[in-house]
Amino acid sequence: MTEAIKELILQYFVQTGLGWAVAGAMLAVMFACIGSARGIRIAAAQAAGVLSEKPELFGRLLVLMALPGTQGLYGLICAILIALRCGLLAGEVFISPLVGVSLFFVGACMGVVELLSAIYQGETSAACINLTGKRPEEGGRAIILPGLVEFYAMLALLISIILILFLCSRDLVAVSQMSAG
Repeated sequence: MTEAIKELILQYFVQTGLGWAVAGAMLAVMFACIGSARGIRIAAAQAAGVLSEKPELFGRLLVLMALPGTQGLYGLICAILIALRCGLLAGEVFISPLVGVSLFFVGACMGVVELLSAIYQGETSAACINLTGKRPEEGGRAIILPGLVEFYAMLALLISIILILFLCSRDLVAVSQMSAG
């Protein structure tokens, strides 16, 4: 390993927690967006079959196809909050390694929940697309079923926001700096 790489690892992962926090933010976005893309693909594939016979249902099916995409947005919100709370956008960055590792796990865990919930929501949406295809009058009710899966994606976002705000509060950073120094 070169001296420059050793210095970067020391600076971003040992002396501060910035590297950990950035990695957590990246995992949140990556997992959430992969899940959203896969969930939308599942729902859209089912919708394509229904629309081949009933193209007039496109407006009703569009919402069901798009629902799994919200998890990607939730991952982005988590990543932006991590960046904001760590001071990345302000240019003044210092978080302790412990807080950085904590943010890494918040981002990683949130990303995994979003990944899985988007896939499950895509599967639920596909079933509801079938329902709407056979009984178009049930299209409004069909949205409720993938909405139930959405609740857990929103729950993961909410707890992530709470943890990010707690972990990066000035008091906690000051306490961790005092104990490190």
